[in-house]
Amino acid sequence: MRLERAAAVVRRITSVVAIVMAAYHLYVVATGTPEAIILRGTHLLFSLALIFLTFPARAREQGRWWGWAADLGLLVLSIASIGYLFVNYEYVVNRIYYVDPLRLGDKVFGAILVLVVLEAARRTTGLVLPVTAAVFLLYALTGPYLPGILKHPGFSVEILLDQLYLTTEGIFGIPLGVSATYVIVFVVFGAFLDKSGVGQFFTDFATAITGGSRGGPGKVSVVSSSLFGTISGSAVANVMVDGWLTIPLMKRAGFRPPFAAAVEATASTGGQIMPPVMGAAAFVMAEFLGIPYIQVAKHALIPALLYYVALFFSIHFEALRSDLKGVPREEVPRLRDVILSRGHLFLPVILILALMVAGFTATYAALWATASVLVLSWLRRDTRMGVRSILEALESGARNTLAVAATCAAAGIIIGVIALTGLGLRFTSLVLGIAGQHLLPALVLTMVAGLILGMGMPTTPAYIVQAALLIPALVKMGVHPVAAHLFVIYFAAISAITPPVALAVYAAAGIGKARFWDAGIEAVKVGAAGFIVPYMFVFGPALLFLGSPGQIAWALVTATTGSVALAAALRGYLFRPATWLERVLLGAAAFLLIDQGLVTDAVGFGLLLGAVLLQRLTGRRPAAVPAPAGGRPAQGA
Repeated sequence: MRLERAAAVVRRITSVVAIVMAAYHLYVVATGTPEAIILRGTHLLFSLALIFLTFPARAREQGRWWGWAADLGLLVLSIASIGYLFVNYEYVVNRIYYVDPLRLGDKVFGAILVLVVLEAARRTTGLVLPVTAAVFLLYALTGPYLPGILKHPGFSVEILLDQLYLTTEGIFGIPLGVSATYVIVFVVFGAFLDKSGVGQFFTDFATAITGGSRGGPGKVSVVSSSLFGTISGSAVANVMVDGWLTIPLMKRAGFRPPFAAAVEATASTGGQIMPPVMGAAAFVMAEFLGIPYIQVAKHALIPALLYYVALFFSIHFEALRSDLKGVPREEVPRLRDVILSRGHLFLPVILILALMVAGFTATYAALWATASVLVLSWLRRDTRMGVRSILEALESGARNTLAVAATCAAAGIIIGVIALTGLGLRFTSLVLGIAGQHLLPALVLTMVAGLILGMGMPTTPAYIVQAALLIPALVKMGVHPVAAHLFVIYFAAISAITPPVALAVYAAAGIGKARFWDAGIEAVKVGAAGFIVPYMFVFGPALLFLGSPGQIAWALVTATTGSVALAAALRGYLFRPATWLERVLLGAAAFLLIDQGLVTDAVGFGLLLGAVLLQRLTGRRPAAVPAPAGGRPAQGA
């Protein structure tokens, strides 16, 4: 009974702390950002406190008193280690790091914070990230005993703690700074959108536009999931919010369960790369490159559209191949009614984009967009936000930031070690040596690293590690810095649909009651553009708005055509079921059109024309291909 009462008290305390955390960060944006250590330290302190309150030790879950004692102890240690920096702030900012010797308190509380951060990352994301960080710590200490390119002079524990704890080059580095300034404000904005009912609006809006067309439920998933990216920026979160509606709807329309799960997982994954509000990694990218976030969103726009164009046409061709219908007319809401009833909820998204285009900072834009959600919600009774909804939005925003904050702090440990040991320069030399100064092998190596890292940790830390180790090599080989960073982000993101891990596919397959491997293979097929688009903008940077208007327009035309041809080749359908020859022609045309160049474009259009003529001139369209087992039998044309 006492433990139950204690749990109830902890829940109340957690809610209060989360609300205060979100309110503090909004206040900071409105009044001015404090110095780095203060802001980042406060953000980390809030995050660690909430993590140890809301992600309990196993013994605490089982009702054991020592589990409660362990979590309380970690909470106290978190407060003590960061509080030490605040109490000794003048000493910390004025000392000469690497020169002034560390005090006993510096060493003790520095070591405590490193261990606490690793435990927080383990509780929020699993073992991979903290184990990776621990390996890097071991690397810093054992440098003199390592072979070849990994060897370095080695650093004492004192210097290592100096770097990680008492400077802004370690735990309190750029990644945590991005979480404290950008991520939490945008996540709170998304929480306010969600509490105002914008999620249902996005779904109804997508259904009104595409629901009645062939394969409409799948297309609804594409539109709604790309919009839901504005709210969460997380592939798995998008699946869990959107998938409960779209996957059963797709299955009811006749799509096979693995295909329905794959579509939802792929569409939701694209939310991390879809402007105007992308995933947290994009904000880190803006800081690393020293450019405004709106510039990152501009560069990312065309590749994201190509990703969704290919997915949209994959659904369309699959629907045609199996003769699937859309949502019944009586179940499709009228677009006019949807806009009139809740269209005002989309205005905050437009406002945030307009303010960033006008030159205001991303955080300032997010603050005013959040305020606009409150004002606009009162235009209709069914969207009106009261005090309770506001508090719930603040609490939800803070809670949804915890995993990002923990991973950014842990990633700071890795970045700190890389900077201290010079591993980044060594790794650049290693990549250049393996690739033999050839760009394509270096890109393939980076892709594989991104997929592997992304399978084991969230997109943001996977990107941060590569930003330190692999991106410098790509830039040295002539890749535009923006293209290099986006290349890495893409593969870190689409690891969510890449077996054998594929967390977004796991979530979607569970909802759709599909076998994981069947859904995973389908996800790779419908999301194939995500594996190709990054190569497109590396070799053709016009797709990133890097070039003349004519170059950008032509690149957009050829790349879009190539994406549609790729979808047709993979689904085996264009105007009718495609023969193997036609699929080969479509696939070859897709890759040639994707490669920017007049010769490849000319040959690509020629092959595409050949496939179209074969489709039109040879044979008549047969009856629709029956849907395979697991879906509704297709009806005759």
